[in-house]
Parts: sequence; structure tokens; C-alpha cells
Amino acid sequence: MLYNRGLTASCRMVKKNVFIALLLLFLPVVTVHAESQQTKTLSLNECIDIALRNASSVKKAENARQLSGVDLLRSYGNFLPKVTSSASYMPRSVSRSYTVSTSSTDAYSIRTESSSVDLSLTASLNLFNGLSDYAALQAALDRKKAAGFTLQRAKESIAYDVTQHYYQVLLDQELLDIARENLKSTKDLLTLTDRQFNIGLKAITDLYQQQAEVSNGNLAVINAENQLRRSKLELVRRLRIDPAEEIALEPVSTASILKLSPEVNIAALSASSLERRSDLKAQQLERDAARQDVRQVAGARLPKLDLAFTMSSGAIDSYKSTGLGTTYDYAYPPVGRQLENGIDHAVSLNLSWTIFDGFMTRYNVESAKVASRNRQLDYEELKDGIEINLKQVAGDYQVAFTRIESARESLKASESAAQGITRKYDLGASGFVELSSARATLFNARSTLTQALYNLALQKALLDYTSGVGIAEDNASPSH
Repeated sequence: MLYNRGLTASCRMVKKNVFIALLLLFLPVVTVHAESQQTKTLSLNECIDIALRNASSVKKAENARQLSGVDLLRSYGNFLPKVTSSASYMPRSVSRSYTVSTSSTDAYSIRTESSSVDLSLTASLNLFNGLSDYAALQAALDRKKAAGFTLQRAKESIAYDVTQHYYQVLLDQELLDIARENLKSTKDLLTLTDRQFNIGLKAITDLYQQQAEVSNGNLAVINAENQLRRSKLELVRRLRIDPAEEIALEPVSTASILKLSPEVNIAALSASSLERRSDLKAQQLERDAARQDVRQVAGARLPKLDLAFTMSSGAIDSYKSTGLGTTYDYAYPPVGRQLENGIDHAVSLNLSWTIFDGFMTRYNVESAKVASRNRQLDYEELKDGIEINLKQVAGDYQVAFTRIESARESLKASESAAQGITRKYDLGASGFVELSSARATLFNARSTLTQALYNLALQKALLDYTSGVGIAEDNASPSH
């Protein structure tokens, strides 16, 4: 029995040694793999460039612009002649019929068998169609320009969206650092309270309350870490990069943010915004194109005049006729000679005018007019919305400076109050409730100031976006 127990213990020892050996064998591989996952640091401009390359909305806008270019080429083609050609080869054609000879009144059947070749070429040029082609060309030119402005606005929207989430990640990182610093401070205070409790300077309730404060601080850190993780994933979603790739963001200098001027000339900014906003330009061009669509459709009420040129030729390869038991095989010149010598051509002017089409033209014209009026309404709505949004954003931008000053004063007062209450608490002249309230106020004041700083940066980006200024051009320098 003792031998069996010793043998079992030896087997367990061998298995343990084998497990340790395998663990040591694979540990370098895991370490190398972990080292290969290096964190990539990105700046705001780099994030914007990545998003512009990968954003589907930008690619769709580029596709629309490319299609508008093809549509413009088609409109130019309406002023050129239309050329069509046709060719046919009939290797065998058999027909049967009855005929009457001059020497008899009886009808007899005739069977013919032939092989033929036919070629034709037609060119037509529209001389007048109610100026529909001219209106279509102007509409295509306007839509091509509008597609370019739409692409530009799509890029500006992507840049602002990335900027917004970039600042959100930096803000959440700052809030996480503040939460960790607060947790470290509460842990240090817990150590001090525990020592004071052991020597009789603090009650057991103070120790329990400080332990609860540490737990709350730990929960705040967990929530801040989770919020930072979510913010990073939202940024990665907009960059459309591999989510498994670890990224870090270059910090934005708060000094550069504070150099911004709170002065905003609303009247001048509003006037320049109406000239710079690419989406307003695109809407204006779409409105002009819709007006040209009305002229294009209305052209169907007028006559249409075409100039046509036709050239054709044909040849018979073989021809046989059978009647009354006799077969006649007619000999024709070679096909090439027949085609060369048998060319026919004609020039014609064709005038057509639709007198009544069941009110279809009237319906098309009214539909085009309704679309034109809707485009005009969209343009006016966007124009008025830009001015209103600009006033709102400019007001929020100016308020952001006031919030920073208020947050600074609050932080300064909270630091002084927290220091005084902490000294009184250490001396036993203040209770834990006062200390906890002062520390919570200080934590909130730090968070509020950080939020106010990044809110100012975000409001500046929103002001640039609303006024039509490129966001990437006005980024703060990435350094502390």
C-alpha cells in the first residue's frame, strides 16, 4: 500500500514537471506574439486621412461624381451625328409561287432559291428639337459641379466626425487619469485612517466609510475604463481599421486650445459661410439643373428637325429558278463587284411634330416644375438653416470660454477647501462626511475643467464645420 502511494506521488510529480516544461516551452512564443502587437500612435490629421481613405460615404460621393461626368459626356454626344450600320447575309432563301405563261392559260408553279448580302450605313443629325439638348447639357454641367461640391462636403463631414470622437477619446483618457488619481488618494487616506484607528484617533465608522470611499473610487475607475474602451471602438469604427489593432492618440496641447479667441463676427462669418459652404453650392447647382430639366421636357412641344444620310448596297450570291421541269441558274458578277457598283445613297430632311400625345408632355412638364420648386425650397431651407446654426454654434463657442473660467475658479476653490478640511480631518476637528463631500467636489471640479477644455476644442471644430472651413487645417498642435 505504501509502495502504491509512493508510485502515485511519483507519477504526479512527473506530470507536474512535464506541464512546467511545456509551459516554459510555449512561453517564449506567447511573449513574442504579445510583443508583436505594438501600439500604433496616431495624430488627429492621420486619423482624418485614414477615415477619408476608408469612408464609404466618400467613396459613394466619388462614384456619383464619376457618373455625373459620364452623363455630361452623353449630353455632349447629343450634338453629334448618330451613326448606325447594319449588315445581313442570307445564305439560302427559297420561295414558291404560281404564274401564267403567255402561251397558255394554265398556271404553273415556280420555285426560286437565292443567296444574298445587304449592307447599309445611316447617319442622322438633329438640327432642332425645341432646345432640349441644350437644356440637358446645362443641367449635366450643373450636376457635375454639384457632385464635386457634394464630395467635398462629405469629406468635411468625415473630418468633423473623426475630430469629435478623437477629442472624446482624449477626454475619456483624462477622466480616467483623474479617477485613478482620486482612487490613489483615497487609498492613501484609507491607510492613514487605518493607522489612526489602531492608535485610537479614529472611530471604526470612519474606517468603514473610508473603505466604502475606496470601493466607490475603484468603481469610478472601472466605469472610466469602460467608457474609454467604448470611445476608442467608436473611433475605430469611423477609421474602418482592424479592431484588433491597438492604437494610441497623440494628446492635444491645452495651451493651443486656450490661444483661441472668443471674438466672433457673426455677420461677417455668416456672409462668408454662404460663399464657402460646399453643400449650399451643390444645392444651388441642383436647383439650377432642375430648372433646365423643365426646359428640356418642354422642348417636346415643338417640332423636331433631323438631317439624315443613308448609304446602302446589296449583292446576290446565287439565284436559281425552277418551273415546268426546267431549272435556270442565273450567273451574277462576284459579290465584291456587286457591292462596289451597287452603292445607293440618299440625303433627307425629316420634320416631325407630335400633335397630341395624350397629355404626356403636359404631365412631364408639370412634374419637372414641381421638382424644380422642391429644389428651390431645399435651397432656401438649407440657406436659412446655415445662418441659424451658425448663430447657435457661435454662441456655444463663446459660452465655452465662460465655462472654462468658471471651472477654473471652481477648481481653485475646491482645492483650497479640500486641503483645509483634510488638515482638520487629520487633527480630528472634522468628520468624514465633510471630508468625503470636499473630495467629491474636488474630483468633479477637475473633471469639469477637463471637459470644458475639450468642449472648447470641439466647439471650434463645429464652428469651422458649420462655416465651411476645413477642420484638418485648424487642428491644435499635438503636444503637451
